Amino acid sequence: MTRGGYVDTEWGQVHYRISGGSGPWIGLFHESPLSCRVYERVLPLLGRHARAVAFDTPGYGASDPPPGPGFEIPDYGRVLAEAAARIGMERPVLGGVHSGASLALAAAAHLPPAGLMLSGVPLFDAEEREHLIAGWTPDAPLDDRGSQFAWAVERYLRTWGPDLPAELLHLAVVELMRVADRYAWGYQAAFRYDPSEALAAADVRVLLLNAESDRLAAKDAAALELARDARLVVLPDLPGQPHLRAPADFAAALLAFAQEVRQAG
Repeated sequence: MTRGGYVDTEWGQVHYRISGGSGPWIGLFHESPLSCRVYERVLPLLGRHARAVAFDTPGYGASDPPPGPGFEIPDYGRVLAEAAARIGMERPVLGGVHSGASLALAAAAHLPPAGLMLSGVPLFDAEEREHLIAGWTPDAPLDDRGSQFAWAVERYLRTWGPDLPAELLHLAVVELMRVADRYAWGYQAAFRYDPSEALAAADVRVLLLNAESDRLAAKDAAALELARDARLVVLPDLPGQPHLRAPADFAAALLAFAQEVRQAG
């Protein structure tokens, strides 16, 4: 059974979904500009043997927004760690996809994890960051003709692929539309943040769990070199979004990792 809840933080309420009542804790953070709904099919699979929690990043999904657009990933990570601690999470495996991977690393500074699961670590160089900051988050065309919906559909067909299943397209577009006026806030924070230092400093095991053709798969080799104790698991024949396109395989790999680090103490 998966149930929802809210927890108070310094930025207001953070929304989460939780499944499972015993076993290791697993905390999951989503990519911008979506929500914990991306883990809907993963959570009940994890909940059979773990206590798995997926959070809405502040400003996305049903979580209250930050006080403004200028906050950084370490700020988001601190607030999410506060939310996790108030739920009662102790020594969790913290994980995330893309910007969620950066959030997991940032939260780990305030909520010491048993391990980290990172899917597509955004290890951009300076030129890539500058390009993304300048061009990835144009204003949504909010008008009385519904132009924003066609814009969001085109955006996801372009970035996630023209063969995107209808249910995934619908999920992505709906979640983007929920926060269209501030969808850039978390994105821009993620583009400004370099996760390399936090990854290199992480004194826990790291599972790099990615789709074979993910947009950030090319960064996995650098992540392996930076991390002290990491291994890479690639889910084959996937263009991206492994948690959405192959939730059973994604959950199985993550659960095995969480049980492994728990046994290692």
